[in-house]
Amino acid sequence: MIRKRIAAAVVAAAAVVASVVVVNGHSSPAQAAAGVPVFDHIVLVMFENHAYSQISGSSSAPTFNSLAGQGAKFTQAYGVTHPSQPNYAAIFSGSTQGLTSDSCPHTYSGSNLGKQLIDAGKTFKGYSESMPSVGYTGCSSGQYQRKHNSWVNFSNVPSANNLRYADFPSSANYASLPTVSFVTPNMCSDMHDCSVGTGDTWLKNNLTAYATWAKTHNSLLVITFDEDNGGSSNHIFTAFVGAHTQVGTFSNQINHYNVLSTIESAYGLTHLNSAAAITNVWN
Repeated sequence: MIRKRIAAAVVAAAAVVASVVVVNGHSSPAQAAAGVPVFDHIVLVMFENHAYSQISGSSSAPTFNSLAGQGAKFTQAYGVTHPSQPNYAAIFSGSTQGLTSDSCPHTYSGSNLGKQLIDAGKTFKGYSESMPSVGYTGCSSGQYQRKHNSWVNFSNVPSANNLRYADFPSSANYASLPTVSFVTPNMCSDMHDCSVGTGDTWLKNNLTAYATWAKTHNSLLVITFDEDNGGSSNHIFTAFVGAHTQVGTFSNQINHYNVLSTIESAYGLTHLNSAAAITNVWN
């Protein structure tokens, strides 16, 4: 009996210790297990070619910083490589697919996040700004570039899932979003050809309403960049905003493969890359 009481006391004490973590000086509930919440919707948006230091704390990026301040901001997030295209492949398929340039076109038949979700009875759609038509396979059109659209390169992702950003649901219809959406702004909106302020305004006008909605609708917004501005460190800005997400800054080192594994873990999918899922930011 004494042993049972001691054991019970130890378990209870351990539960109390495990139930609280400190984020930005405030105590918050810790997750009960090393897992990722099952979100109704995840939207990932990828911006271009800016280092962490060019976004974090910048007066030209108030929306990026405001949204990061409402969720989990990663201070040690990194692109996988240079240039742009292999990073897009990495976050979608768990591999750079041997890409070392922004050349186009490429066609692959291997596994990828879109195919995984479809096979699991979930849904995936990609939304590219300025793409001229649904299922478009051209390498460029105005400010659209196929190199920033990973899903079009995979023959096992239906062409009907390759949508224009104009097809992204309005705020009144966010519940109609697929399980996972990837959003690619055009070459100006993503800051490749235009200023940080331009990209920040685009984010404000297009996805802040979704971020607010996500918090109360079991959903998540992932904001990230493909690579930095050509530096050797490839240090990029990344933030998670939405339901179940602790508010604070997190210094664990992550890259595109960790983000992919996190999305896969949310839906019980096999990891296409050996990188661990991010599990320390959830309530």
